[in-house]
Amino acid sequence: MAGGWRVARIAGADIRVRPSLLLMGVILVIVFAPQFESLGAGPNPYLTAVVFVLSLYVSVFLHELAHLAAARWFGMRVPMVELHLLGGETHIEGDSRHPWQELATSIVGPLASLVIGMAALWGAQASDGATRSVLWSVGFINVLIAIFNMLPGLPLDGGRVLRALIWALTGSEAKGVRIAGWIGRLAALALVAISVAMMFGEDTFAIGRALLLLAVALFLWQGASYALKQGVVLARLGSLTAQGLMREEEPPVGAVPISVELAGRDLLVAMAENPSNAYALVDDRGAVVGTLFASTVDRAYREAG
Repeated sequence: MAGGWRVARIAGADIRVRPSLLLMGVILVIVFAPQFESLGAGPNPYLTAVVFVLSLYVSVFLHELAHLAAARWFGMRVPMVELHLLGGETHIEGDSRHPWQELATSIVGPLASLVIGMAALWGAQASDGATRSVLWSVGFINVLIAIFNMLPGLPLDGGRVLRALIWALTGSEAKGVRIAGWIGRLAALALVAISVAMMFGEDTFAIGRALLLLAVALFLWQGASYALKQGVVLARLGSLTAQGLMREEEPPVGAVPISVELAGRDLLVAMAENPSNAYALVDDRGAVVGTLFASTVDRAYREAG
């Protein structure tokens, strides 16, 4: 998405705020102010609602900072963290090198939300008035965010955790992506059904909540669909092996030596780091066993399905 404002830079990542975040803030104030008024939370329920929304956004930002910290710990580049209509998103450049790295970078966000939620609920017990209402609301919603984010469907954090676990158990990252992607689509359809049912409720704000759920469902569907496309790409990568594509002939002069054991993403990374039209495939003893042509790899990738 284009637009938005760069408000800071942390650990090499631009922190950007989208205009949709402000729109959602206004909607949340309008929705929650009457509820704070009914609870008698302070003399000005709208001011209480503004404090609540700002506190909620800070907690969402901390959730994303947890993802940023984990990714940077593993040496991954994070060009941007953005806050938008449905919360936030940490843009991590490149893929995880192994399933446990994917698991760690995924699960820290929901864990941060859970810790924030439990701390806020604990603080609410020792407070009263508007402070109690704000802390309780922030705590309750952060616990919900943690639970929702751990649903096992992409693009949610729980979907990435499921992807990592399936990847670790089966050795196939593509299989993990496909399963978590389809679960993400099913979750989106479930949210659509719930939102439609909510529209027939007698609550004054039922339609507003239903529309918000529809927006979340759209986000889930789009993210899951993108993940399924990524699964196809990963499956294609997994089918590439240097040994399977080599020709048993003498490498031409100037051919770059790479291991014959390379496969999938590792093979493409090795080729990208050592650009050449031809590669001399060597075994673990350093002996040349054949030749791999870049054109052969390119053709095999395009033809794989």
